[in-house]
Amino acid sequence: MKQLIAAVLILVTSTAIAQNKKKQDIDAITAMCGCYKVSFNFAETFSPNADYAYYDNYRSGALEYVIPVEEEKDKIVLQHLLVIGDTMIIKHWRQDWLYENTDLYTYDKNSQWIYTSLPAKEVKGQWTQKVYQVDDSPRYEGSATWVHYDGRHYWENTADAPLPRRDRTKRKDYNVMTRTNRQEITSYGWLHEQDNDKVLREEDSETLIAEEKGWNTYTKVDDSQCQVAQEWWTANASYWNDVRIVWDELFATKKDIAINMKVEDKILYQRLFGLEKEMMDVSPYNSELAQSKIKEVIQKHLKSDQLLSALN
Repeated sequence: MKQLIAAVLILVTSTAIAQNKKKQDIDAITAMCGCYKVSFNFAETFSPNADYAYYDNYRSGALEYVIPVEEEKDKIVLQHLLVIGDTMIIKHWRQDWLYENTDLYTYDKNSQWIYTSLPAKEVKGQWTQKVYQVDDSPRYEGSATWVHYDGRHYWENTADAPLPRRDRTKRKDYNVMTRTNRQEITSYGWLHEQDNDKVLREEDSETLIAEEKGWNTYTKVDDSQCQVAQEWWTANASYWNDVRIVWDELFATKKDIAINMKVEDKILYQRLFGLEKEMMDVSPYNSELAQSKIKEVIQKHLKSDQLLSALN
């Protein structure tokens, strides 16, 4: 009997600790929401090639609003919106957080993502961060444990990704960025620290071109400075919810994904952004029509026949 009571007490205690840890994780993730003055800073730091010509440091800044668009027990979706001037809003990147998730799309190269299933025991207590492009197409994903220790709260993972926008149109010497991302909650807001490898990946080899340091600070400001972003999202959320639904249909096939980002001289995000205006001009908003047209656009840019048929 004593052994049984002891076992029950251990189980109850372990469950309580796990629940408290998960709450800490959720608090850290949702702490990234709000209005921020953002500073983007990147610098190449090393190359194994002695003759490598280092590119100039990249610096930029913006006002950015991070809004939770989905909050479930094991899933949190954060949408980033750039605020330009007093009236212009640009839908920026999106980060989804999934608890003990086993389904990943890992980036290979040349706009191809490989479906990977992880054993449940490997992701116990972990959160997957799934990062998406401005058009909600995939970017990079990884699973790791949120760490809460000695007053610090951070999550760190290494994942392969396509080229960032700052290099996409300028660089042809590498095709994969291996990103070590560290997101840490701070006294001023939060920090997105990066240690990136710029890699040329070919069929039978990988070559490190250069290493890069990224230091992006999100300094909290009053939400009133992002009021225009809040209003924009309220007006346009229905369309982007439908875009996520269509992409999720594709991801649910659990098959590899290959995308032609540019078709007939038009980029995928240009088509989806243009369709947004067309659909939002329909009154009342027609979700069924929007999803049908969104599917047509995404199908047009998919390379894999089996994925095209999966959306029909």
